[in-house]
Amino acid sequence: MTGFLARWILAFALLSATYNPTPWNYISWVRQNYLVDTSVSVLAGLLLLAGYIIYLRATLHSIGLIGMGLVAAIVAAAVWVLIDQGIVTLDSPDIKVWIALIGLSFVLGIGLSWSHVRRWMSGQFVVDDGNS
Repeated sequence: MTGFLARWILAFALLSATYNPTPWNYISWVRQNYLVDTSVSVLAGLLLLAGYIIYLRATLHSIGLIGMGLVAAIVAAAVWVLIDQGIVTLDSPDIKVWIALIGLSFVLGIGLSWSHVRRWMSGQFVVDDGNS
């Protein structure tokens, strides 16, 4: 479980570092500082892009588009239950963004962790088919 938690936190950090409702994110920072710190903006953007490539490639390889859609649907249904039960309200646009970030990070975290879950359940290692 701690492995999944670490992968989920890293996915959440990647997504929220890119954009979140606070001023502390890449998109807001670049909008204000691109002309002054162009080289830093490009480097930070490339590092974020590398993180997205790693997460998306691993997620697509482990659960595919259908799996990503299923996990996203489960997360959306769970949010719906929380709203329906009055536990969460969507009064603020910021809450909607945070919910989306948490939901997307769950999709990426589960995608990156799925091969470990499959190995634990079946006792078999996943062997890459060699397609790069």
